Amino acid sequence: MCDCGSSRTPGAGPFASGRALVEFVLKAHGGSIALSALPSGLEHNCQGCGKPFVLETFVQSCPACGGVHAVSPPRANDPAAIQFAGADFVQNSQPGSELSRE
Repeated sequence: MCDCGSSRTPGAGPFASGRALVEFVLKAHGGSIALSALPSGLEHNCQGCGKPFVLETFVQSCPACGGVHAVSPPRANDPAAIQFAGADFVQNSQPGSELSRE
């Protein structure tokens, strides 16, 4: 068992919501999960600007506004599980790197 923080604890690790879930996925397994392809793309409307896009990796920015969205591996087939980091969230270019806010 790894120490990535995954558990079945509601509201924690891969079952967190919002920014907490995005930060978890960015850091999980040293950041290697974040840019990994999803089993199949998930159609989604950006939770920031409302424009439709297809989430193709576990962490991805909306092409229209840059809003960062994520889904965790246990819920990678569920579009309803996609979480939004919030309008003030800024993702550094390196997965798993320190995160900053505007």
